[in-house]
Amino acid sequence: MAEAKTDTAGVWECKEFKALSEHSEETSKLHLRDLLSTDGNKNCQKRNEQLIIKTSDGITLDCTRQKATIDTLSKLIDLAKQSNLQSKINAMFNGDKINITENRSVLHIALRAKETDKIIVNDVNVVESVYKVLNKISTFSKKVRSGEWKGYSGKAITNVVSIGIGGSYLGAEFVFQALKTDPVARKNAQGRQLRFYANIDPIGFARATADLDPETTLCIVVSKSFTTRETMMNAQFVREWLVGAYNGDDKCLGSHFIAVSANPTLPVEKFGVDKDNIFEFWDWVGGRYSVSSAVGILPLSLHYGYDVMNEFLKGCNDIDCHFKNTELSKNIPVILGLFGVWNTTFLKYNTRALIPYCEALSRLPAHIQQLDMESNGKRIDLNGNAALDNNCSGEIDFGEPGTNAQHSFFQLIHQGRVIPVDFIAFCESQLVKDELYNDKMKKLIKNNHDELMSNFFAQCDALAIGKTAEQVRKELESKNMDKDKMESLIPHKVFTGNRPSSLLLFDGALNAYKTGQILSIFEHRTVTQGFIWNIGSFDQWGVELGKVMGKGIRKQIDAAKEDQSNEDKAKYFKEFNPSTQELLKYYCEKSQ
Repeated sequence: MAEAKTDTAGVWECKEFKALSEHSEETSKLHLRDLLSTDGNKNCQKRNEQLIIKTSDGITLDCTRQKATIDTLSKLIDLAKQSNLQSKINAMFNGDKINITENRSVLHIALRAKETDKIIVNDVNVVESVYKVLNKISTFSKKVRSGEWKGYSGKAITNVVSIGIGGSYLGAEFVFQALKTDPVARKNAQGRQLRFYANIDPIGFARATADLDPETTLCIVVSKSFTTRETMMNAQFVREWLVGAYNGDDKCLGSHFIAVSANPTLPVEKFGVDKDNIFEFWDWVGGRYSVSSAVGILPLSLHYGYDVMNEFLKGCNDIDCHFKNTELSKNIPVILGLFGVWNTTFLKYNTRALIPYCEALSRLPAHIQQLDMESNGKRIDLNGNAALDNNCSGEIDFGEPGTNAQHSFFQLIHQGRVIPVDFIAFCESQLVKDELYNDKMKKLIKNNHDELMSNFFAQCDALAIGKTAEQVRKELESKNMDKDKMESLIPHKVFTGNRPSSLLLFDGALNAYKTGQILSIFEHRTVTQGFIWNIGSFDQWGVELGKVMGKGIRKQIDAAKEDQSNEDKAKYFKEFNPSTQELLKYYCEKSQ
């Protein structure tokens, strides 16, 4: 049953939304092979001009393979205007408290603003606060990297373990992997290791610390609230590892334990972290939007150097400015967001794949999965209307680098369910200008990159155009196949096509600046969709229930395990349903 609406109607009640609903029925009769052809579409050239965006610094967005006519984008922009998209963007950049349920500003854009910018929140220019922390990170990372900051035994620090989960981990790991084979970052990181410890599973600890010397390791506890249960327990685990290496002398922690938090008193109280070794971020930074804060910049600067990470921040800022100042029809994050709305809400595709044809972006899909699904996976809009019931809620996101993805799940994408795809690629490989490789190797690198890119372009068109039964028949006839066998095989080799995708192509190779651009593009795409649907993209109440229940279950497990009597332990779990009672009782018996 649909939920009762409040006095303020959902976006689906406006005439622009209804016009798009009608338009989607018209486009359902069209095929991309015709829309992409000058023979099948007299407006093909005009449509291409409308759906291909090029920036002055070498970014190309090609949306010609979206199921859109020459009228679709203008209708989507009409919906964006009716939804006050530009006003909402401006409100975010101005520091208005657009996180309605938590009464907070949303200012991840301030984390990479220019030092001369001013954003006032509660009578404070938050940009000054940001640069105070950035300057502290710059100074500290240079001390550690130069050897001036030493471990408790006097050894130089060469290893960093970053302890955090969710938004305190995924974004930083994405950037870490993206820059691992960038020539400048790779050279800066020689002789160093950066590990991430996120999962509460103790195996995560074993893997994060494997082969590391505690005496040369710096551990960063990353938690906005400093109350996240998994992170606090993992930090305790690492604390014992460090103290144990120094025969129980907890004074070692001053040289090996630092923190990133929006709650600067708790790291001191809980772990004895020196207050000078706490790097601040703020309640106006959401966890999943925090990679450009000390959450990501601190560990990554320790590993790659602050200058590299400053380039990353500049790339973020470039797209931030583009998002704020560029007209909607030429605005890359806006156009991606609008087609996300088109595919999800109007064409009813509830899944989206992100496929980077760049191995360095292997962890981008995981980060965007959290960013998008935690932001826009909402049941109601900000006025309590049933957003999900009206397809005004976020997609299921997943992805994997190409060409690995082709050998994994592209069978389904080509011949199974329709899943819109966002493709990303670069005109050059990161390796082609790296002095590590000689000329013969660079020739092979270029050859392999051309092969990679051939697949990139082929997959986009294969999804859109497909392969008809007649084309398959001609192909099999040329092989002199038996007619009966041929006719039985033809249906299996048909590709219906008409499967939408967008292409992001960057000039040059992936570097720190472009990594920042990519992050900002996808952050603002998510925000665009949330603004149009009028849902709360900046809270995450959906993660709370399981955590609360988990705490209750843990108390009962502890009580059952502490009971050394021979009595039936089922009494500890009587508040749960019979199935859960049996599972908990069995677990306690088998895990003593």
